[in-house]
Amino acid sequence: MAGRKRKKHRLLRALGALVLLGILCFGGLVGYVVIRESSVVREAAALEGNYDAIIVLGAQVLLSGEPNTQLQWRLDAAAEAWRLKNVPIAVCGAQGKDEPLPEAEAMRNYLVKQGIPEEMILMDPNSFNTNENLRNAAALLKERPEVRRVLIVTSDYHVPRAMALAEDFGFEAGGLGAPCKPEYWLKNHAREALAWVKYWMNKYLRPGAGQPS
Repeated sequence: MAGRKRKKHRLLRALGALVLLGILCFGGLVGYVVIRESSVVREAAALEGNYDAIIVLGAQVLLSGEPNTQLQWRLDAAAEAWRLKNVPIAVCGAQGKDEPLPEAEAMRNYLVKQGIPEEMILMDPNSFNTNENLRNAAALLKERPEVRRVLIVTSDYHVPRAMALAEDFGFEAGGLGAPCKPEYWLKNHAREALAWVKYWMNKYLRPGAGQPS
């Protein structure tokens, strides 16, 4: 009986140690996201026009057909960058099951209301995640030899990984960060930490996964 108890205690200690290790590792990943985010540019003027096209990554569209607050912030940042340098804008995002239209379409409509000519806006209404956003945006821009450096506009915590993906797809990339709603800070940063793990696995353990052919 005593032997069984000792084995049980050892097992519980081992499980506790594994749980603690997992918590520490995850905390480290979130810390990595925060550190990378700290260097993100948040004012378009600071970029000094160092981009040939703008790529805006999608977020939720409300039932009214309007972008949600976080997406509006991304689009406002993109519009500011466009006013500083009139370059093509690629807007990316498919239609989710709870959205009345594709995110890209809602994004285009919003930018047109901001005074950006519709012919300057390229739409990708088919992408459901960041990897697809950047892959499809690359396809939209590949026929434009003047486009060498792209500006990725998304929420600040999301910019570094989006830039890494854009570079994987053959672009020089800069980034412009829009604010993240404070009440979603933990959720967004936790998800981004896991997304980095997936990115590294695809890049280093499965070379070529998700890359352009």
